[in-house]
Amino acid sequence: MGLFSGIFFGPIKGTIWVAEQLKEEAERQFYDPGAIRRQLEEVARAREDGRLSDEEATEQEKELVQRLLTARRREAE
Repeated sequence: MGLFSGIFFGPIKGTIWVAEQLKEEAERQFYDPGAIRRQLEEVARAREDGRLSDEEATEQEKELVQRLLTARRREAE
């Protein structure tokens, strides 16, 4: 039974591990304070250049600031 379960569940465990690693990396990038600051700067430039309206820029800034606050909370934990 041990050999059978190893053959059957081994690939499943490996797939789950890979999925967890991908999720962790995606979250790390999503909540990276440096990346969020760069995105805030890009929103500011887009607003200045007229590529974004004030309303659109404000909405994006709110979302980015919320991500930044979440990132800081996560670091504190």
